[in-house]
Amino acid sequence: MRNVTHSTDDDQAARWNRAGHVWVEEQALLDEMLRPLEEILVEAVPAGHTGRVLDVGCGTGSTTVAVARRLGPAGNCVGVDISEPMVTAAQERAAREGAPASFILADAQEYAFVPAAFDTVVSRFGVMFFNDSVRAFANLRRAAEDGAALRFVAWRGAEDNPFMTTAERAAAPVLPDLPARRPDGPGQFAFADPDKVRHLLSASGWADIDIRPVDVTCVLPTADLVRYFTRLGPLGLILPDVDEPTRTRLVETVRPAFDRYVQGAEVRFTAACWSVGARAA
Repeated sequence: MRNVTHSTDDDQAARWNRAGHVWVEEQALLDEMLRPLEEILVEAVPAGHTGRVLDVGCGTGSTTVAVARRLGPAGNCVGVDISEPMVTAAQERAAREGAPASFILADAQEYAFVPAAFDTVVSRFGVMFFNDSVRAFANLRRAAEDGAALRFVAWRGAEDNPFMTTAERAAAPVLPDLPARRPDGPGQFAFADPDKVRHLLSASGWADIDIRPVDVTCVLPTADLVRYFTRLGPLGLILPDVDEPTRTRLVETVRPAFDRYVQGAEVRFTAACWSVGARAA
């Protein structure tokens, strides 16, 4: 089943529709790099479970398809994402791999899910970008039946994840106008403060909140490192608009900043995250 509806036209939709094309092109690299964090979520779903799982911010569908396989034919896994190119890629992936997964193109903060339709809600890095987190999690609470499980993985702070900010810090002398991250707004590190996460979940109808730090080693091929930092993250958004001499200078400046993470043919770094669990109150 392929369930597609139009997403709302807001800043996040515009951002993720633009960036989504790059994520689709780099999905194999990203899927392998983030596989250990996906496994945390998949292993939390009982195998062969006749459950109904919602994957929030599903991207190109790696976690959705993995959960669908774990559930088997008796289960139902639905992915929702605001990015049209990524949802299209997710649908194609599920069809190609014969996975019983379906997808919704929508803003999970606003979408009118069928009430109490799911017994589990999961997300791999898909819940830190809502404009109104309490409203979004309240909407997900309405989509979940009483007692449903919520489980997601989110980044801890930037100071705990220096690999993730290496490129922008190294590029600053070359690109002094590179937009700064907004620590108080939607974004990669929006859930750095566990007290903030606990508060917004409690305020939106979730209980038994459990927040635990997890540190996972992630790996990508050294041969793909330049492609990674020039196509993704803050530099990936800026580089298409800079001239070739500036681009060359940026690569020459930024690449050595990653040397501390390079171990021969592999780039290895620690992903410092929160593993968050809760129940629908």
